[in-house]
Amino acid sequence: MENCIFCKIIAKEIPSYPIYEDEDVYAFLDISQTTPGHTLLVPKKHVSDIFDYDETLASATFSRLPKVARAIESAFPELAGLNIINNNKELAYQTVFHSHIHLVPRFTRADDFAIHFGNHTGKATAQEMTDLAQKIAEQVK
Repeated sequence: MENCIFCKIIAKEIPSYPIYEDEDVYAFLDISQTTPGHTLLVPKKHVSDIFDYDETLASATFSRLPKVARAIESAFPELAGLNIINNNKELAYQTVFHSHIHLVPRFTRADDFAIHFGNHTGKATAQEMTDLAQKIAEQVK
């Protein structure tokens, strides 16, 4: 894609700090370094988000996650956790529209990083939950 910053990084038109590369994916340090070692894993094929993946691309991309995660863990013996995040579409905080997966090393609770899952347990009835599950399950192909 012509104006995609990640496509330009993959093509080596823009410098990056590479972690891993093969025929399908490229992993490099995120320029923001939310925490030391914050890495992005991107498919080399331009897709905007998870909704554009086919099974082959998903397999090629997501199967590389453990390898990159283990490399981060090995590089940082003090690692206490790792967040793996994939934002899809603007409302979900996607800012670069070339699909990418964040691997954010966690060292302490004081890291400048947070995720909040609101607890809405009990706000939906069992029937509403059943109907919702069925609505989604019907779409799985």
